[in-house]
Amino acid sequence: MTTAEPTDAGTGEGRLPETIETVDAQRVALYVVLAGLIGFYLSPLWAGLTTAFKTQTGFVETTPVTPPTPEWFTVEPWELAFAAMQGGLINSAMFVVPATILSATLGSLAAYGLTKLSWRGQIGILVIFLAGVFLPYQSVLVPLRQFWSAVDLAGLLSFAPFLANQADLLELTVTHTAYGIPICTILFRSYYKTLDDEMIEAAKIDGANAFGIYKRIVLPLSLPMFAVTLIYQFTQVWNDLLFALVLVTSRSSYVVTQSLNELQGSMAQEYNIQMAGAFIAALPTIIIYVIFGRQFAKGITGAS
Repeated sequence: MTTAEPTDAGTGEGRLPETIETVDAQRVALYVVLAGLIGFYLSPLWAGLTTAFKTQTGFVETTPVTPPTPEWFTVEPWELAFAAMQGGLINSAMFVVPATILSATLGSLAAYGLTKLSWRGQIGILVIFLAGVFLPYQSVLVPLRQFWSAVDLAGLLSFAPFLANQADLLELTVTHTAYGIPICTILFRSYYKTLDDEMIEAAKIDGANAFGIYKRIVLPLSLPMFAVTLIYQFTQVWNDLLFALVLVTSRSSYVVTQSLNELQGSMAQEYNIQMAGAFIAALPTIIIYVIFGRQFAKGITGAS
């Protein structure tokens, strides 16, 4: 007569709750860490937002993260900040929009020529574009100021008073367009590398020229990458202060970053107005991200 060997079924059943408890504990620890990171990254945003809705007295007597009480709640900082920055907002829109569109369009054309056309000297031109990407702003400030002083754009446009008055903004437009073309070209080039050449070859057989192929085939397929470059360029140009400080000499042509800098008082610091101004200055870039967010994601995944 044989006896049955003891099995580990009972032991296995006993281990299962322990495994579940271990997994649950790890998951709780992960959620705690993630919640802490979220709180860490959002705390400056929350502090700035609460400060922007406080009176100056409320800001002094409370911590930045404390929500404003009814006694200290006010929208006056937003009104004052907008009144001081509305000229800068208009000026920025006047040069940021054309500079963004021009740099993206020219970058797309350059990338098309570097990837889908064959001609001598492509590698050399590509090296120049790569050098332009890694060229820091600070290294060109002095020659840039000397160049525009020699050009005297306001004098050249003296026949058109309106354009002459906007000479500083035109200088910014040309400068940011030229400086944005290299990075836009590299981004478009990486995207065009993933496009199938069969349609392009078929169009060549049908007798289409290079520009016709770009217009009818490449350009419609480039819309996701246009969203990427437009968002990137708009954000970079809108937030730029360095070129504006060097090129803008007339107070009437101050851009939004300069107007925001002007909110800083010489004696007393009104942080509630400065925080409201910071959110107002950031609002256009947030709107652009919301509008082109889906196309931005498609462009990023398509270029990878």
